[in-house]
Amino acid sequence: MVSAPRPRFGQSIPGSAIATAASTRRSFLRNAALGGAILGAPSLLAACGGDSGGGGGSADGTVKFGLNEAQGSGPAYDRAAAMVAAYEKKTGRTVDVNAVDHNTFQENLNTYLQGAPDDVFSWFAGFRMAQLAENGLISDISDVWPIDGMTDAFKTAATAPDGKQYFVPVAYYPWAVFYRKSVFEKNGWVAPENKDDLDALMQDMQGKGITPFAFGDKDGWPAMGTFDILNMRLNGFDFHMELMAGDAAWDSAEVKNVFSTWGDLLPYHQEDPLGRTWQESATSMAKGDCGMYLLGTFVVDAIADTQDDLDFFTFPALDDSIGSDALDAPIDGFCLAAGGPNQEGGKEMLKFIGTAEAADAANNGADAPMIAANANASTDTYSDLQKKSAEVVGAAANIAQFLDRDTNSDFASTVMIPSIQDFLKNPGDIDGITASIEQQKQSIF
Repeated sequence: MVSAPRPRFGQSIPGSAIATAASTRRSFLRNAALGGAILGAPSLLAACGGDSGGGGGSADGTVKFGLNEAQGSGPAYDRAAAMVAAYEKKTGRTVDVNAVDHNTFQENLNTYLQGAPDDVFSWFAGFRMAQLAENGLISDISDVWPIDGMTDAFKTAATAPDGKQYFVPVAYYPWAVFYRKSVFEKNGWVAPENKDDLDALMQDMQGKGITPFAFGDKDGWPAMGTFDILNMRLNGFDFHMELMAGDAAWDSAEVKNVFSTWGDLLPYHQEDPLGRTWQESATSMAKGDCGMYLLGTFVVDAIADTQDDLDFFTFPALDDSIGSDALDAPIDGFCLAAGGPNQEGGKEMLKFIGTAEAADAANNGADAPMIAANANASTDTYSDLQKKSAEVVGAAANIAQFLDRDTNSDFASTVMIPSIQDFLKNPGDIDGITASIEQQKQSIF
């Protein structure tokens, strides 16, 4: 793991699916100006743009590139490194890569952007991108668009409430339930299609001495994926997005039902999840100690040796009237820091990053099951997991970005992480936990 020596950090989804999620987000982002008080930065979008922050710079000058993966950390780092190498080879320009481990990057982003940031940096679509735009911390890159091969749906995902673009999508991936095909075949198990199937599968796993679900939440964010999928399965996509927006009550009967259902499922999960990282949980599944794991396809980063034996299914319906056509499928990409010293050079690099050429370089440079955002990217090197990921996301009626991307960043980090962990330690206190979340939400939203 690389420590930061200075305060720097660093095929497509169908339009109907992303546009549904993005339009829902945009309907509530009108209230995102609260971010100014949280981040201690101006809340005027007028502060953004190529002439703001660090200044214009030269397109031919060195571009500083902040990456949210440490060198040697796995396929995610390798993908980005391959894109950088392709850009340098194509243009003859120099990119100064500042690679930092993922959690350190996340925890220090606001300080980083308000200090002396890199020009281009890793980030995500959704509320969290728009919140940075609202606060003048990222630059308007509308002149980078349109991008050949990038659908209107991805442009919508890159657009803030002011109608301008602040983001270049690179790849996406679904959250689903992963398992080893050999383990399922050996035990005669098949992917469950409904709640009864899931219950029977979990009970059979336990009866054979296998913990049904691998589970680790030491880093705080992985369990958010479980909350998301249970909420969408029990209450539907629209309610989930209203909850993320602060428009629905966290102490409502709907949310209490999510936690109650989760409590019923906890005995089928690994115990003591707060002491275990997601990588350790992935290893438990790879070793056969656990039968399944609800996570993003980046699970492969931790257990690459088993990739050919991995398969997944979307979490089954828990309520037949709601179904199972919604899922988390976060979009990863890059933004231009308003305080970066080389605005023009950063834009030039972002133009390349959004191309099919860059996507192909990334896919050829790393064995990672991400799906290129650019529809013109080659699928020749796609693994079975990548191909299935594209099919599953393409079939989804509604796409969420993940809890900590679809809601206010301060609420996600300071309220939801400790609240979910409190629940995991004391699942019987649902009333107290949900009341506390709602009270804190009122002060933030």
